[in-house]
Amino acid sequence: MDIFIKIAEEKIKEAQSKGEFDNLPGKGKPLNLDEDNHVPQELRIAYKILKNSGYIPPEIQAQKEIKSTLDLLKHCTDEREKYKKIQKLNLLITKMNITRKVPVNLEQDQLYYEKIVDKVKIKNKK
Repeated sequence: MDIFIKIAEEKIKEAQSKGEFDNLPGKGKPLNLDEDNHVPQELRIAYKILKNSGYIPPEIQAQKEIKSTLDLLKHCTDEREKYKKIQKLNLLITKMNITRKVPVNLEQDQLYYEKIVDKVKIKNKK
């Protein structure tokens, strides 16, 4: 998957250097992120009420929790605590991947490598 991202980045940079993005409509104007063009007309009012009340779809909530756990993991120094956080992270990722209706190659990866390395470190300390 990373190779596709790199290729896309290169293509975007190449197009920018050629000036292909210079005369796009709406250039310099703020994006209207409240547009609901992708939402059917009969659902727009319901979506707006949910959004204004602070409702977050379950997948977005799961992604926020995964990001939060990853941030905590980056700053964790205790081996055992880090191992627990990796277990929690993998569980969150598994739950999210099960509920998503996407191909397997688009699922979020778990942290098996770090989990194994941390497990070996814990055993070596005993």
